[in-house]
Amino acid sequence: MSDEQLNQAYVVTLSCPDRPGIVHAVAGALLVAGCNITDSQQYGSPATGNFFMRVEVTTAAAKAELKAALEPVAEAFGMQWSLNAVGQKVRTLLMASTSAHCLNDILFQQRSGTLPIEIPAIVSNHRDLAGLAEFYGIPFHYIPVTPDTKAQAEDKLRAIMAEHDIELTVLARYMQIISDDLCAELTGKAINIHHSFLPSFKAPAIPPGHARGVKLIGATAHYVTAALDEGPIIEQEVIRVDHARTPEQFVQMGRDVEGRTLAQAVQWHAEHRVLLDGNRTVVFN
Repeated sequence: MSDEQLNQAYVVTLSCPDRPGIVHAVAGALLVAGCNITDSQQYGSPATGNFFMRVEVTTAAAKAELKAALEPVAEAFGMQWSLNAVGQKVRTLLMASTSAHCLNDILFQQRSGTLPIEIPAIVSNHRDLAGLAEFYGIPFHYIPVTPDTKAQAEDKLRAIMAEHDIELTVLARYMQIISDDLCAELTGKAINIHHSFLPSFKAPAIPPGHARGVKLIGATAHYVTAALDEGPIIEQEVIRVDHARTPEQFVQMGRDVEGRTLAQAVQWHAEHRVLLDGNRTVVFN
């Protein structure tokens, strides 16, 4: 088969109980389907006994042919798996409240082609960010949330997700707690960001953190779960600060690291590099 015929790239991701023969079986099925493997990564978790694999291939075969070749292998090994075209944009809903930094970072990177996502809608429980959405030409949905209207607000959110075929939801500083039911529906499909001052401080963190002379500011991007800020971690970053920094500088530096960390997590998810292993993640870089 010539290079010209290998004109489509796909990524296969899978997880299953670890046992001998998985890599051989997957590679054999891909060979039968006429695929050339261009990248392959795998990991066996000693903690859970699960096996994880991410394979990129090029081929002239149709996606349906690849799926047909892999289905018997997936069934034989009890796999959870997916097959996606490389570079296919993930339909992503962005949610934010009043802070614009994380939202703007993702919008800018998506517009510049860094993130392989498309953003059909932005949802907020405040009106503050409507102008930013308008600047990027993305429909803005204002859904106010109170204790009495939380259930109705989440039903509106579900309707937007269904209307736009949302595959990923990103909480870009959305300052509302999502119900346990919605968290369960979004398992592995919603990413949140929160700051990390070391040692840990309860919100509002910056004044006591600055007063105590913290030396590290960080951020953690993780999948959303019912346990607040305790979901499987995708990415973390820390930066050093010192006594000369003002509280205002702490705030700005914290915003910068939050934006970078969240955008990186979104990129890895959209590139199908993140697989769930219980309360942990396997991230193939």
